[in-house]
Amino acid sequence: MQVPAKSMRNVVLVTYPGNFVLEEAKSLVDSADRRILRVFTQKYINHSEYGIGAGKAKEIETFVKESHVEQVIVDEHLTSKQILNLEKLTGAQVIDRERLILDIFNSRATTNEAKLQIQLAEIKYEMPRVREIAKMTTGKERAGKGGSGEYVVDVKFRDLKRRMEFIKQKLDEAKKKRQLYHHQRTKTKMPVVSLVGYTSAGKTTLFNLLTTEQKETSASLFTTLSTTTRSMKLEDATATVLLTDTVGFISRLPTYMIDAFKSTLEESLAADLIVLLIDCSEDAESIRTKYYSCWQVLRELKVDESKVIVILTKYDDNDRGNSGQQMVEAIAKDLELNDPIVISSKTGYGIRRLKNTVKALLKKPATSSL
Repeated sequence: MQVPAKSMRNVVLVTYPGNFVLEEAKSLVDSADRRILRVFTQKYINHSEYGIGAGKAKEIETFVKESHVEQVIVDEHLTSKQILNLEKLTGAQVIDRERLILDIFNSRATTNEAKLQIQLAEIKYEMPRVREIAKMTTGKERAGKGGSGEYVVDVKFRDLKRRMEFIKQKLDEAKKKRQLYHHQRTKTKMPVVSLVGYTSAGKTTLFNLLTTEQKETSASLFTTLSTTTRSMKLEDATATVLLTDTVGFISRLPTYMIDAFKSTLEESLAADLIVLLIDCSEDAESIRTKYYSCWQVLRELKVDESKVIVILTKYDDNDRGNSGQQMVEAIAKDLELNDPIVISSKTGYGIRRLKNTVKALLKKPATSSL
């Protein structure tokens, strides 16, 4: 029996006018299996009533009602009140950027730990909204176990806190198992190399090439949500290191989402060497934004910057002649990189140099610790 194709929701996207922001917002919506019927841009998404301006909100209302749109996706953080106001006006469900990312996370999670991390992020997303929603929807008291003076919101808030503590306990248990594995690995003195970078930078494709694995790769954002570690032979095949693939970074990712994945990221970023991948096939604005977004996350996680090397990936998507070299030189100058390694995981270009560089850098005493 053939399984029917999953129907895609028709949505309206509201985002900022800049090219990078616009394209990333579209990619997020595509990754969440939604179909964009129209994009509205707004220079500022910080108005009090709807997030967007009242005039733009009326435009969206008209389009939604004429086109049978199911969702309005706003590429920014919205308060519960703003969401409710926009839903009342348009008659469609409204979700903000954070909710959209959480929906993608939910659809991508495969391991128990990744699912727990997403549940933790969900709770942290919901908790600040509980009291605000309660103020808007009810002022009545609830009698019951907690006594006649207890509000529904208090019950909900305590339930979320209990769930959060339970999930944190489970994540702590997973972290202890990883620490044990890490200490056992340290005894073997096998170096660890971690791949990091913006989502869809090509980390998993490179990981598969270097380890002969067959992990899923996709143009969609956040294909990888959990870390995977496998052995990798260096160029002369006499030395072996452990290579780790990690969850991708993204711009404007709230701190609580980074915190949810912090335990696994910290383990990966305690590697002896961290390889930061930058997709060089994109335009200068995108490359610059993604590069500095990655460094912002790395610094927030207090990574030892001396262990980080930057490589430019997806060189196969560019011309190989002088124009390709000029492009690399322009990127290096813009990002202040000194003779960066340039690779293509599809063609194998630059892979030998990457392996030799990794080998040379790992000759230094290991600094990995948790």
